[in-house]
Amino acid sequence: MNIRTDLAVEQIQPDDIPAGVTVRSRGKAFGITEIVISDDSCRETLGKGKGRYITLESGDLSRFSDGYENMALELADELRRLVPDGEVLVVGLGNRDITPDAIGPRIAEKVLATRHLRDELGENEAGFLSSLRRVSSVAGGVMGQTGIESAELIRAVCAEIKPSAVIAADALACSDVSRLGTTIQICDSGISPGSGVANARRELSQAQLGVPVIAVGVPTVVDMHTIVRSLTGSDLDAEIPNMLVTPRDIDRLTERASQLIAFGINLALQPTLSFADVQALF
Repeated sequence: MNIRTDLAVEQIQPDDIPAGVTVRSRGKAFGITEIVISDDSCRETLGKGKGRYITLESGDLSRFSDGYENMALELADELRRLVPDGEVLVVGLGNRDITPDAIGPRIAEKVLATRHLRDELGENEAGFLSSLRRVSSVAGGVMGQTGIESAELIRAVCAEIKPSAVIAADALACSDVSRLGTTIQICDSGISPGSGVANARRELSQAQLGVPVIAVGVPTVVDMHTIVRSLTGSDLDAEIPNMLVTPRDIDRLTERASQLIAFGINLALQPTLSFADVQALF
């Protein structure tokens, strides 16, 4: 079946794990599944290349949980394992004017940008701020708005500022309705924006940008044909129009999921800051 999804965990059957693929479970605040694909031999069958794919599953991300702080800290720990030392560029992919696609830009605007502080304030005036990791963020919109591929824009920015890594945040698609708004995926293999909804743009990857690309996102849509295939094993009549389904509380989900991920990114990149410090930024 041609299941349309961005989530690696939905491409793996627990009783039929391909050679070269390992699956591990852990987690406290989240249920965490880490899938490690050792080479590109599964790209055709799984749609995923070599890399680490970490899925964090919890309750509804549109609601604040009593374990919110622990969730943010655990997310930060998972991100920290993938991000190398040095300057980081955070990229918010997607269209901020379309709510299910706005998670990327919302995350980027909540990231603590510090790259300019030392240059603007000077070493003496910057004080504690000068000890923060250099971080910048950008959300350039989508090609339909700008006429520029996201990969072209980000490659130009990388050529100018020369970061050690890129964190790309985006909305994702899933095939299991229960994962809508309840799942975060992190991977170190980059991302092809729009691939989950059959609108793939040029990929963002180390091969394209010359630096590691860590992708993070939340599934906000599932297409109707995929729902039917996953539930029945049968295709709908090709004449039946397809459509994307999104949760009815998508406004709240987009805002709160983007805030949680931004918390995780800020804590991962700035380990000298506490949860309370980051909370004061929002």
